[in-house]
Amino acid sequence: MSGFRLDARDVEILRILEAEGRITKAELATRINLSPTPCWDRLKRLEKAGIIAGYGARVSLRALAPHVVIFVAVELETHKTDQFQTFEDAVQEIPEITACWALGGGFDYLLQVVARDIDAYQRLIDRMLASDIGMARYYTYIVTKPVKAPSPLPYAALDLPPKD
Repeated sequence: MSGFRLDARDVEILRILEAEGRITKAELATRINLSPTPCWDRLKRLEKAGIIAGYGARVSLRALAPHVVIFVAVELETHKTDQFQTFEDAVQEIPEITACWALGGGFDYLLQVVARDIDAYQRLIDRMLASDIGMARYYTYIVTKPVKAPSPLPYAALDLPPKD
């Protein structure tokens, strides 16, 4: 993204798309006060720069199926580069792990796991421990209720160009 600068219209495009992903290109152009072609050009530029990483729907897991969400703090056996890579490669192949963050500090990784129930979660952990991915210890935190769901980015806190 070197040399790429966002202006207020770019930021507004991002705000609108994040809230209303199914908006038509014509409506988006109207809302940011541009004609369709320049709006489309801006959209393509944001996509090409990787600022818009993709489009999708927010699915209500609660409405879809019974489940449990679990956060797992993981410590690895060693802190060698190949150990981190082995673990990260393994995580990519486990569909129940819906998110993974590498951490600085006490734990090496924080995983978000979605499983049918606690038994299914424990079977997953047992498989991970039995495999050779370097897990030394894990700490389980079961989500009892969502308090704040993923929300739009805090644009104002990111020091981006303000709305005109």
